[in-house]
Amino acid sequence: MQWICGKVQANGIELAYQELGDSSAPAILLIMGFASQLTVWPEAFCSALAVAGYRVIRFDNRDVGLSHKVYDQVPPSVVSLRLRRSLRLPIRTPYTLDDMCADAVGLLAALNIERAHIVGASMGGMIGQLMAINYPERVVSLVSMMSSSGYGGIKPAVLMHLLKKPKAHRVAQINHSLKTWQLIASPEFGDPEPQLRARIQAAYERNHYPEGRARQLAAIVASGSRKKYLAKITAPTLVIHGDKDPMLSLSGARDTAQRIPNARLEIIAGMGHDLPAALLDNLADLVLNHVASV
Repeated sequence: MQWICGKVQANGIELAYQELGDSSAPAILLIMGFASQLTVWPEAFCSALAVAGYRVIRFDNRDVGLSHKVYDQVPPSVVSLRLRRSLRLPIRTPYTLDDMCADAVGLLAALNIERAHIVGASMGGMIGQLMAINYPERVVSLVSMMSSSGYGGIKPAVLMHLLKKPKAHRVAQINHSLKTWQLIASPEFGDPEPQLRARIQAAYERNHYPEGRARQLAAIVASGSRKKYLAKITAPTLVIHGDKDPMLSLSGARDTAQRIPNARLEIIAGMGHDLPAALLDNLADLVLNHVASV
C-alpha cells in the first residue's frame, strides 16, 4: 500500500495529511500528540489498520510538521500560564484544544468523511475526547491512548528537561529531542538509540519549528481539565495507557475511563509514553478489536 499525501483547507487553516488503505472503507483518524508530526505514528501500526480493512488518516496538527504555522502570535510562558491558572485569572493563548478539535473535524469534512473512528495519542487523546464531547455525530468510536482527563501528572525530571531551551543549531536540537524520547520511552520496550536518532533526524529534515511547541503547550494548559464533560461522551471508548508512563500518569487514564460511560481501560505493562516497535502488534490488535466491536 502507498500513502496518499495532500493538504486541505480546514477550519480556516491548511492541514497536511496522509491516508492509507481503501478510500471507501471505514475511516480511522489518528491524532498525534504534543509537538509531534504525523510521522510519529509508526508505519507498521498504520499498515496493520489499513490491511485490516480501514481507511487510515494521519495529519499534522497546526503549528507542527507541514500544517499551518501561527507565526504572528507569541504564546505566554509556561510559568505565566501556571501562575494565572493557580490565581484563577483569565488565560489568553493563540488557540486552544477546542480549536485543534475543530481542525480535526474540518479535516474530516474536507475529505468528505461523515463519521470516523478516532484514535488519539497524548495531546491527541485530549483532542479526541473533545471531538466525542462536542461533535458526537462525527465519532463512531474513541481510543484515548496515553492521555489524560486533565493536563497534569508529569514527572519532575521530564518537565525540567522539556523546559530547557537547547541551542538553535541542528545537532543541539536533535540531541535534545533524543534525550526527551529516552526520558519518556518504555523502559522495558524502548526502541534502540540508533533507531530513535534516525527518526528524529528525519523529522527535523521534514520540518523543524520549535516555536509551535510553546503554543501547543499553552493550548493544553489553557484548556484545562475535561473532567466535567467526559460523562457526555456516548461513543464506545477504549482507554489505553502504560503503567510506566512518566509524561502523563496512569491515574489520569483511570480517571478518564471512570468518567466516560462504559469506557474500558487497558493497562499495558512496561509501556511508557511512546509507541515502541515491540508493542505495535498489541496496540494495533487492541484498536482493531475495539473498532470492530462497534
